[in-house]
Amino acid sequence: MERRVFLRAAAPTAAVGLAGCIGSSTPTDYDVGMGAKEFRPETLEVTAGTTVTWLNTNKQGHSVTAYEDALPDGADYFASGGFDSEQAARDDWSDSSGGTMFEGQTFEHTFEVPGEYPYFCIPHERGGMAGTVVVTAETGTASETTTTN
Repeated sequence: MERRVFLRAAAPTAAVGLAGCIGSSTPTDYDVGMGAKEFRPETLEVTAGTTVTWLNTNKQGHSVTAYEDALPDGADYFASGGFDSEQAARDDWSDSSGGTMFEGQTFEHTFEVPGEYPYFCIPHERGGMAGTVVVTAETGTASETTTTN
């Protein structure tokens, strides 16, 4: 009987330990994760030409939506759902939750123009879920900065 109790307790632990060895359905290669009401990191610094990947690491639905009026001159607008403007993203979110990223889904954008790119999550904007990608012209490696409120 003791053996069965041991196996019942050990099996889930072994399965979790082996999960990394046999693969996972959740992507692990991303630059910005999403918590309940936060982007992690809140600020990410990259060089021009870098593609940034956001991953919804939370069970809640989120969006990545640029503050259009704050983008650098000549920069492309970006939003999960492929919208051409902030207003289109907000309207579609209100109508049908368009642009929603569910747990495990990713969104990518390539930043070509140096400057600061503030963005937010539409459903959690009032809760302060916002972030910034800082794009430099210098070559180097990506870095992250955590800001406390």
